[in-house]
Amino acid sequence: MAAGESDGGTVSADDAVAVLIQERLKSLRARAGLSLDKLSKLAGVSRGMLSQIELGRSVPSITVLSRIAVAFDVPVSAFLASESEVRVRVLRCGETQQLRSPDGKYGSRALFPFVGERRTEFYELRLEPGGALESAAHEKGTTENLVVSQGNMIVEIAGQQSALAAGDSIYFVADVPHSYRNRGTDSALAYLVMTYLQPVNY
Repeated sequence: MAAGESDGGTVSADDAVAVLIQERLKSLRARAGLSLDKLSKLAGVSRGMLSQIELGRSVPSITVLSRIAVAFDVPVSAFLASESEVRVRVLRCGETQQLRSPDGKYGSRALFPFVGERRTEFYELRLEPGGALESAAHEKGTTENLVVSQGNMIVEIAGQQSALAAGDSIYFVADVPHSYRNRGTDSALAYLVMTYLQPVNY
């Protein structure tokens, strides 16, 4: 057993925690197309330990679980709570994923939890005067639905421009290059829903 794994306890297969982690690990590994050997190298966790976890025979320590989570680029909580069991989730402003451009003229905030599997994402977008967001084409079948809450925006989709004011909305297939621009003198605020043809995993 590798260092840091000695505190993983052996449990019965019907143990709730073991089964939950077992199912999530198998699901994540299948989606990533990783063998146990490959995951072992990526996570720095022995193949034997990973096999025991997938069989529901061992509950990993938080250290081991953290290594596995890093290998899949997901939070540890992704292994400890089933999305079907989470009926209500409050996201405090300081807990949400936020992104800002280097010049500070563009910012986005994710209004959904980065855990589990989903087909939709919900964002708050802010554009200061002169700000712009350039986006490459997304996966085939991806759609975007944006509504402007404040200010004005120019949305360009594959070279075609649409001017939007507060209260206006736009829906389009986003598998082509597109951009959002604020050419006005006031800040612009909008809300964006992205929908994927295939589920994405966090």
